[in-house]
Amino acid sequence: MRVYLECGQKWTFACALDWPGWCRRAKGDEAAVEELLSYADRYASAVGMALPVETPAIVGRVTGNATTDFGAPALPTEWDLEALDDAELDRQLHLLERIWDSFDKVVAGAPAELRKGPRGGGRDRDDVRRHVMEAERGYAPKAGTRVPPRTPWEQQRAMITDAFRRREAGQWPARYVLRRMAWHVLDHSWEIEDRSD
Repeated sequence: MRVYLECGQKWTFACALDWPGWCRRAKGDEAAVEELLSYADRYASAVGMALPVETPAIVGRVTGNATTDFGAPALPTEWDLEALDDAELDRQLHLLERIWDSFDKVVAGAPAELRKGPRGGGRDRDDVRRHVMEAERGYAPKAGTRVPPRTPWEQQRAMITDAFRRREAGQWPARYVLRRMAWHVLDHSWEIEDRSD
């Protein structure tokens, strides 16, 4: 299992290169890898398949930026320049689609009002859903397509996956767009789950 570390001044992200969306943060390299591995079961549940039981191989590090320290992985890497053959592209798109399905199920099963943070902050369920949908529309040009405002979500998702399958030239490498988009959906899916009890 190939993992790279994105290291900011405040947070380090450990990201599984070949498993879109499986990316977690903590303070420091070792803690970030431990956090990533602690989410293996949740990730496997979201994608509906068992994960290979492997010791992570840390392939390298990238220096993060202000977005990293804000709390989001921020940078394409040299490993994202590796070509995706048709089989690997299909596999990663299948994982993204499973993550979308999982998010939809989490939203459907969550209460409209989510538990607030210690200072009373945090969005409710429908606000999180809208945020994820709009963020995906923002990712679309990175994948090589544009999605008009108010496009139904299923159509938006189809436009994005079609752009990947047509090998459109996006603003980011395809591997990175897939990983970053899947991470964003999963991060908010787990947020809704954690704030529903």
